[in-house]
Amino acid sequence: MKKDLLSIADLSNEDVWHLIENAAYLKERRYFNILENKTLALIFEKPSLRTRVSFELAIKELGGHAIYLSPSEIGIGKREPVADVARVLARYADIIAARTFSHQTNLELARWASVPVINALDDDEHPCQALADMLTVWEHKGNFKGITIAYIGDGNNVAASLMLAATALGANFRIASPQGHHIRQELWDKGLEYAENNNCELLWTEDVSEAAQQADVLYTDVWISMGQEEETEKRRQIFKNYQINEQLLRLAAPDAIVMHPLPAHYGDEVPPGFLDHAQSVVFEQAENRLHAQKAVLLYLLGALEISLGT
Repeated sequence: MKKDLLSIADLSNEDVWHLIENAAYLKERRYFNILENKTLALIFEKPSLRTRVSFELAIKELGGHAIYLSPSEIGIGKREPVADVARVLARYADIIAARTFSHQTNLELARWASVPVINALDDDEHPCQALADMLTVWEHKGNFKGITIAYIGDGNNVAASLMLAATALGANFRIASPQGHHIRQELWDKGLEYAENNNCELLWTEDVSEAAQQADVLYTDVWISMGQEEETEKRRQIFKNYQINEQLLRLAAPDAIVMHPLPAHYGDEVPPGFLDHAQSVVFEQAENRLHAQKAVLLYLLGALEISLGT
């Protein structure tokens, strides 16, 4: 039976941990010919730097190759039904990664494709980002139990996947966001379930100071996501007090790290130059997308598992 990765909730707690272990191993040993002659089809409705480059390099460094399909080349759901695209690509490629506006598109791709489908971002979740994020936390903190991740800003797709990954691994997760910009209830309920099962804290608050207090990780993302450009000024007013800056960092643990999935809107969620702060790990976090994508490709394609001897 084929496996897909549309949500962090598609993974068991053990799967999440195993993916991070494998990503760390692959980071140390860049090139393996495990996926020789395998093809990854990349469907992109939204532009991307990190997602496209990391996926293309990931399969190349594992011995395979990628085909990139831009919005104009497919017009998925418009020029051609999602079901038809899925069934055709599954006859050409071994695995599909789709960066779409709608989670429904990814669900439909997975339903009709006979090969694994990866959610490379949609309006609900960004699971590959969360795996890279938790790898970064592990590298800097050496553990997840007892670690507190404070997310400041919009309860968007990045926040949802990060919450699920953190609580699946037993890390405390706090989010400070304005009323009306909370993580979607269905995903929040799943996070509550994970937190209860793994004996960790899950907290929502409107107060950024409460969220940041003695946190080990301060995390933020853009206030205005792709497709929300018409709401720019309105959202800037709503989120104006939800910036990670030096003042907020002083409330966190002395060795707290600062994280952001990029691209950053300087002057909004972070001040100009703040991602160059000594406590920022943002560019390591971006690098880890490559290693996390490799682990996901191997997991979904059922390739030879890498033993870490642990």
